[in-house]
Amino acid sequence: MTISNNQRRKMKSAARLYAVQALFQMEATGQTVDAVIGEFEDHRFGATYDDMEMAEGDSETFRLLMEKAVDNQASIDQMTDRALVAKWPIARIDPTWRALFRAAGAELVEKQTPPKVVISEFVSVAEAFSSDGKEPKFVNAVLDHMAREAQPEKF
Repeated sequence: MTISNNQRRKMKSAARLYAVQALFQMEATGQTVDAVIGEFEDHRFGATYDDMEMAEGDSETFRLLMEKAVDNQASIDQMTDRALVAKWPIARIDPTWRALFRAAGAELVEKQTPPKVVISEFVSVAEAFSSDGKEPKFVNAVLDHMAREAQPEKF
C-alpha cells in the first residue's frame, strides 16, 4: 500500500501527539520506554474510543522521538530550563508541557526536521492540550528558544 505525502505528514503529526502522551504516561506510571512504545503501537495507534477513531501514527517517528527523548532527557531538560524563566524550572511546570518539551527537544536535537516545522507541529499539539489558549504561546516561545540553541545555523 502506497501512502501519500499528505497521509505521511498526518501520521507524523499523530506520532508527535502520541509521543507527548507516552512520555507523560512514562513519568506518571514509571513504565519503561519499551513498554510504553509497545502499548501505543499495539493499542493506541488507530484505536477507536466512543466511536471516534484515533489517527494511525508513524511508528518510525514515534520510536525516534521516544528513544531520543529518553536517551537525551538530561540535556533536553537543561535546554528547556535555559528557555524557561528562572522562576520556572522544568521540574515546576505541568507534566504535560514537560513531556511536550522532551518530545520536541528530541526532534530538535535529531536535526532531521526543520526547526520551524518542529515548532509548528508541537504548538499544534499544545493547542490540543490547552485549557485557556495561553499555553500554545508559552510553548511557542520556549520551543523557539530551544530551536535556536539546538540548531543556531538554521536562524
